[in-house]
Amino acid sequence: MFNHTYAHPEMFYLLLGLIPLTAWYIFRQKKLSASMQISTIRGFAGAPKTWKHYLRHLLFVIRMLVLALLIIVLARPQSSDSWENQTTEGIDIVMAIDVSTSMLARDLKPDRLEAAKDVATRFIAGRPYDRIGLVVFAGESFTQCPLTTDHAVVTNLLRETQTGVIEDGTAIGNGLATSVNRLKESDAVSRVVILLTDGENNRGEIPPLTAAEIAKTFGIRVYTIGVGTEGTAPYPMQTQFGTRIQQIQVKIDEETMQSIADITGGKYFRATDNEKLKNIYEEIDQLEKAKIEIKEFSRKDEEFEPFALAALALLLTGLLLKISVFRNIP
Repeated sequence: MFNHTYAHPEMFYLLLGLIPLTAWYIFRQKKLSASMQISTIRGFAGAPKTWKHYLRHLLFVIRMLVLALLIIVLARPQSSDSWENQTTEGIDIVMAIDVSTSMLARDLKPDRLEAAKDVATRFIAGRPYDRIGLVVFAGESFTQCPLTTDHAVVTNLLRETQTGVIEDGTAIGNGLATSVNRLKESDAVSRVVILLTDGENNRGEIPPLTAAEIAKTFGIRVYTIGVGTEGTAPYPMQTQFGTRIQQIQVKIDEETMQSIADITGGKYFRATDNEKLKNIYEEIDQLEKAKIEIKEFSRKDEEFEPFALAALALLLTGLLLKISVFRNIP
């Protein structure tokens, strides 16, 4: 719906100043006296009046219009013709991803890590108004990308994430603690960690449940995801004869993962294949959107430029008329 508003409507009070200016002009016209006095103008009574006689007040009208247009410019007219729903900004999300070598298992295609990266990339693309950060962990943890609204940077760093860049192992507690450290100073309305792993905590100085308690203290909600099929999974083993696929036992500490989610008010998910992992991220996306206030807003455009151009055009027109057509008229 098209609508006009003004940023400074109080400026229209200046239009009242045009009233005394008009009164002064009328009074001045009545007081004007002839430059030459004669006894009678009876001999000129039948003389025709030129168009200049009828247009002699045009310069004053132009000046008044210029002032009126400048007052409109000062009032800053704005138009709003597009109303849309937008989620309010204020959600900070840290994605903590396990990059231990076990993430190379191929029960998800092409492997667990690549599947996780693919789904996480689509998740990021669907959250345009949130700040998102990335933490990776194995035997230790570090921040791959701090919280940012530049999702292209997050996506590129996520795609570059590989196993083997840090000491092997699974330090779930450290990964969660690093994520909490990134969020604890945030003043966002909602702070979330999405923690994805395929194993059991076997490294690190911070127990997972201790990290969960710290997250709870700061009001950070943690969604935990266990990645891996039930039973055994194909894993590429490096041997002296090259890469051989062997079946390894899938061990995920679901009890701990569930406890982390319960302590922080989040939820635990198990992804046994690509489709389930995709559905999990979609569910988390909807859960978080449900917690965000939806507001209706109008995108406003400044509309003072036509009035300013009209005022300039009238001003120039008045000056040209003054120095040409009406140069002898006071």
